[in-house]
Formats: sequence, structure tokens, C-alpha cells
Amino acid sequence: MQSLSSDSPFVGPERHERAVGHPFKARLGANENGFGPSPKAITALQEAAKDIWMYADSESFDLRTALAARHKVSINNILIGEGIDGLLGDLVRLLITTGDSIVTSAGAYPTLNYHVAGHGGTIHTVPFVDDHEDLPSLIAKAHETDAKMIYIANPDNPMGTWHTGAEIAAQLDNIPDGCLLILDEAYVELAPKGTAAEYDVDHPNVIRMRTFSKGYGLAGARIGYAMAAAPLIKAFDKIRLHFGVNRASQAGALAALQDEAWLTQTRENVATSRATLAQIAKDNGLTAIPSATNFVTIDTHRDGTFAKALVQELATLGVFIRMPFVAPQNRCIRVSCGTAKDMQTFAEALPQALKTLQGKSL
Repeated sequence: MQSLSSDSPFVGPERHERAVGHPFKARLGANENGFGPSPKAITALQEAAKDIWMYADSESFDLRTALAARHKVSINNILIGEGIDGLLGDLVRLLITTGDSIVTSAGAYPTLNYHVAGHGGTIHTVPFVDDHEDLPSLIAKAHETDAKMIYIANPDNPMGTWHTGAEIAAQLDNIPDGCLLILDEAYVELAPKGTAAEYDVDHPNVIRMRTFSKGYGLAGARIGYAMAAAPLIKAFDKIRLHFGVNRASQAGALAALQDEAWLTQTRENVATSRATLAQIAKDNGLTAIPSATNFVTIDTHRDGTFAKALVQELATLGVFIRMPFVAPQNRCIRVSCGTAKDMQTFAEALPQALKTLQGKSL
């Protein structure tokens, strides 16, 4: 625990604003959905606020029922939590103790690692392959280390790359006995058709996690869900914070889930923004990595030192972005999709930042 940074796992954009001394013109670093949630979700949040004096339904019954119907599973296969980050923390608390091993990709989304380290677990990593997480390598490392968990995000953060659901499903029976695959699908609503793996929800070695933070635009509501075999879902009741998801978040998520037209429009907006970011990158001699998420990772064709300097220079110009933090992926910067105004702000700031860095020794 003493080895963990107090900034783990991320420093929020508001703190960055305080550090640079001005608000950002474009907030493009936190993988938020700048197009916002469904108006129906906002209305539901507002209505629920009238009853905010009451604790929420600790079983999230209405939302779980709707999700079960959407995914054609039992309500007993669904768990609601405080976003995927909260669900990961609960899962580690439930299953990991001192000396237990988990396997993840070097440079993958780091929140699980901090939970594991805090509980005395050991983290083993494998490298990305062509900027993709590699499930066969992860599974092989799990066999080698007798790991209790494997983590993979599909689509991936921070690179935005993805595998087909069929590729994921084909590997599930290779998971070691006694090991659980965490399939993080935070961005799957924004990914191409066929990205979500199809398998029996009662598979004993898999738990999939999704969120309302990305495609549904409810990051500030902190609500997500997991799907797994009923005994595993039931086991969470022993350790989860039963009233941790407030009633407004539950109502907003339910309304967002039911507004398919808004989600369709969001997908279109994100696709347009991804294309715009790819063009901005090309115009500046950089390369956008194809993305299935609401962000685009851009290859600077330099190293991590240069990418970090570029992130910092853009911040001084009022544009908040982030970058991968492990080589060789840290040669890149990562930019969230956003409105036309956001894209214009980034398009104007990027060449200024690059020009400033040309005269510096990095």
C-alpha cells in the first residue's frame, strides 16, 4: 500500500486546470462523451432529485430488470456498481488476497492494478502486439503464473484498438481453471458490430463489465454493470456497498438505456469526430490509429518524452488531452472525440504546440 501514489490512478482535469491557472477551452483527455446524455436521461435525473432524500433501491431492481431483458439473461446475472472502476474494486476485494496473481497488458487501463496492489496481489504483464492487447498471450501468462484473474479491455484503452467478439470467444475455454477473465467492454456501444463477444453468460471463467459513462454520456453519474454466472454475482452481496449507487443515477441510466435513438445519434457524432481527428493528425504529419472508442490515439512518430511535452504544451494552450504511459505506446497522444467547436480548438492548438516543440531539445 505504501508504494501507491496518492494520485492513483489519474489526476483529474480540474486539478490540471488549477495547475495551469486557467480553465481548458477543450476538455479532451478524460474519455468523456462530450455530446452528452439523452435528454430523457437528464429529465429522469431531475425528477429523481426530488426524492434524493431517500436512499436508493439497494438491489437496483428496475435497472437490472431492463438490462436482463436487453441482454436476454436472468436478473440474477446482473450486478450494478459505481462504474467499472467500482466494480473492479469490489471484484478484487472479493477474490484477491496477499500473494495472489493477476495478468494484464503492460500499459493497459490501470485501475485494476491499483486495487490489486492495495490488496497485496502481484501483477504480471505481457506486451501489446501491434498496439492491440493480445488475449492468447494473457492466457499463456496466466497458466505460467497461476493467476486468479486476467484483464482485457475490448475495445482497448488507451489505444482504441479492438478484436472481434468471435476472436475473444474462441479463447474463453483456454482460460485456466480457477482463473477469471475480466472482459472490460466500456466502449462496446461505440464499436463496430460484432465486437461484443457472444458466449453463455454462465461461463464460470468470465465476467464482463459495461458502463453508462461512455456511449450513454453519464460519466458523472458513476454507474455501470457486470454480467456473470449467478453464483459470482450473488457473492458480491457479501462485500459491495449496497447503497453506493444513488437513486438519481439509477433513474438516469434506465432512461438512457431506453433511448436508442439518442445512442444512435451519439454513435454517428463519435464516428464523425474520429474522422475529423484522423484528418487533423494527418494534416500535422501524425498518424491516427484506427479506433472503436470515443477517443483517437495519435502516433507522434517520436518517443514518450516528446509525447509528454506535447501534452503539456497543449495544456498551456487550453487543450486537455492525455497519453499512454508505457513504452512503446507512450509515443502516442490520446484525444477524446468532441463537438465541432472542440475539434476546431484542437485543430488550431496542435500545430502551435508542435511548432513550439520544434526548437526544443527533447
